[in-house]
Amino acid sequence: MNEPVCLSVDAMGGDYAPEAIIQGIDLFADSAKDKVSKILLHGQEPILKPLLQKFSNAASLCEVRHTDTFVAMTDKPSQAIRRARGSSMWNAIRAVKENQAHAAVSAGNTGAMMVLGKVLLGMVKNVHRPAIAASWPSPHGYSVVLDVGANVECSAHQLVEFAILGEAFSRIVHKKDNPTVGLLNVGTEDVKGNDVVREADQLLRDANLRMNYSGFIEGNDISLGSTDVVVTDGFTGNVALKAAEGTAKLAASVLKESLMSRPLYRFGALLSRGAFQKMKDKMDPKNSNGGLFLGLGGLVVKSHGGTDAEGFSNALEVARRMSASDYMDIIQQNLNTFAGKQSGASS
Repeated sequence: MNEPVCLSVDAMGGDYAPEAIIQGIDLFADSAKDKVSKILLHGQEPILKPLLQKFSNAASLCEVRHTDTFVAMTDKPSQAIRRARGSSMWNAIRAVKENQAHAAVSAGNTGAMMVLGKVLLGMVKNVHRPAIAASWPSPHGYSVVLDVGANVECSAHQLVEFAILGEAFSRIVHKKDNPTVGLLNVGTEDVKGNDVVREADQLLRDANLRMNYSGFIEGNDISLGSTDVVVTDGFTGNVALKAAEGTAKLAASVLKESLMSRPLYRFGALLSRGAFQKMKDKMDPKNSNGGLFLGLGGLVVKSHGGTDAEGFSNALEVARRMSASDYMDIIQQNLNTFAGKQSGASS
């Protein structure tokens, strides 16, 4: 798709909404000239209009669509679905369903987004559950890890579907020509892991997919970038993601404390300021913000709830790249191949 895309944004979702959302759109608009035709901004107009007056870039792109209601960050999915109709999140996703926008973006309640996405958009043919794909910093740029929270338990078939979806995401968002795919396990030997992981490995090897599958990888391989795509269930993926974020914060804290402990160290830190800034930028979660609910019948991008303006701008860029791509066509061949293989095996 070469023409500019239209994005649909939930302005009321997130810990710092709507201010961070508007500021993020303003940053994004400055870098996305001629690539985005319009942003449909869903939320409370009396609050949004004064904010837009402060940010001219955002104001030039946004069309405000008023609603009084929004989904709270603390709402359970079961509560959200009962009172979400007509909310800013509901309306943002519905715009995609009605072909008014190419993708929806929200920093709101993750569980509610997944439920509303399934209700409004349905699933891609031959995909049973959506998965959240996250970008993970590595020595080679970024890897894709999925699922990182949508599905606590997964079957072997679902892990294969995640591999297909994540491989396409890596091609589009991180511009990998032939991304490698690994299956997260407690070891690389064939006998390691539970029955689900071992079955998924065998299915991936037997399915004749157009995919560069590398086999089992371990937890340390995620940050080492041993493969471009890491496939796992949502429980393990979410724990790994949160553990990595915590480790990064701990390392930054210990490094800062150490560098400030002696005058000579402080002088060395001053000389190395550029290198430390480069490391900080690489590890900062906001620079890889924007997880996609892969497998839905439309594009829905989840921003981190606690993101700032820069982070939300990055989530918008993920939505733009996916909207301008042939993502659905890329995944369909492998999904059809896998579904046909399973159908033949069961007959």
